[in-house]
Amino acid sequence: MRGLFLIVSHCAMLAVGFALGVYLLPILTAPPSPDRADLAAMAEGASYTTEFTRDRRGSDFLHWGEGTVSLTASDIVHEGKLAPGPDYKLYLVNGYVDHEDGFLPVKSSALQVGDVKSFAGFSLPLPEGVDLEAYDTVVIWCEAFGEFITSAQYR
Repeated sequence: MRGLFLIVSHCAMLAVGFALGVYLLPILTAPPSPDRADLAAMAEGASYTTEFTRDRRGSDFLHWGEGTVSLTASDIVHEGKLAPGPDYKLYLVNGYVDHEDGFLPVKSSALQVGDVKSFAGFSLPLPEGVDLEAYDTVVIWCEAFGEFITSAQYR
């Protein structure tokens, strides 16, 4: 009986350690976030400005974003915070989505802008020739786990 208890307890600790590693590794390896003044300067003259908020239907205590999102002719700039996690991607979508069940059907037609690697603000360059008028929503998506993080409609 004691042997069974030891096997179960050690397996449980192994599972907890793995889960903590998956959660903490992106935080430990994240590059430093850009300086707030630099983000504010990049956001000047934005064509569109919107907000990430924690109250999205698909967000929860582990998957959320908050702060201002500015879309310029060349960049998407986020000034705020995101829940840390692995393999975040920023997408532009035509049609508002606030949950993974709304994003998955349109993911194939969404434009993947780039990887989000910092959690206290970021700037991503828009791919050459992107027409912001063809989209109306910014979505942060976790590719590794297929999880909706947050979204914001900019027009």
